[in-house]
Amino acid sequence: MKRIHLFEIEDLAWFPGWLRSCMTRLIIVMHRLVGTEKKVAELLNRLIEQTGKSTIVDYCSGSGGPMPDVLQRLKTTYGKDHINLVLSDLYPDNNSINTFNEGSELPIKYLTKPVDVTNSDLNMDGIRTMIGSFHHFKPKEARQILTNAQKAKQPILIFELSDNSTPIFLWWIAVPINFIMALCITPWAQPMTWKQLVFTYLIPIIPLCFAWDGAVSNVRTYTLDDLDELLEGHPDENYSWETGKFEGKTNQIYVLGYPK
Repeated sequence: MKRIHLFEIEDLAWFPGWLRSCMTRLIIVMHRLVGTEKKVAELLNRLIEQTGKSTIVDYCSGSGGPMPDVLQRLKTTYGKDHINLVLSDLYPDNNSINTFNEGSELPIKYLTKPVDVTNSDLNMDGIRTMIGSFHHFKPKEARQILTNAQKAKQPILIFELSDNSTPIFLWWIAVPINFIMALCITPWAQPMTWKQLVFTYLIPIIPLCFAWDGAVSNVRTYTLDDLDELLEGHPDENYSWETGKFEGKTNQIYVLGYPK
């Protein structure tokens, strides 16, 4: 495989929750800049039509990612008023839990207990989604995630923000670019807090962590060829797999899996 599995600071268990929240808010801004919600809503609408599922179970949600925007687009563009969204994470975001469980106008619930997507005992019924998070897992774990969905006969959508097309020896070039980007997009991060401002512009811990994790995320992303390799050994005449790419200023790749 092309990918290199370097560490991401955000993955570390000791990483402060408030700092992780500040970074995941920036990720939401990134998703909006590249129009993730349009592409994911298009793919999810296909799965909803194919399977008849009315619940989306999102894993590795962070601060919610693009999924609230996706749910809104499914409602306004595709007329899917009956769809519910469940958010979850190995490190649940307390601010987002309060926001979605107490004040959201959309049918969204954020699970308060940690959820490990690699757990084979997951029994939540619905379309499984992993948006910009599949690269966090090594090949053995990634295969387990795919296998779990197939065995449970649950549809799954995996979507990544990049296609890892940069020459592997140039992966580090994204670090200074991401640092500057973090400084530029912070004003659009919501909710804005004093910590977000202080640790961006006065003590730039957030831009440094964002710069490293962003560059590492790209080099860890599975290419389409990598995804095909992960899907080898998953024959099931009652379950279908599809991989593809959205091409544009930035290329995004996806995997769809669903019971026939």
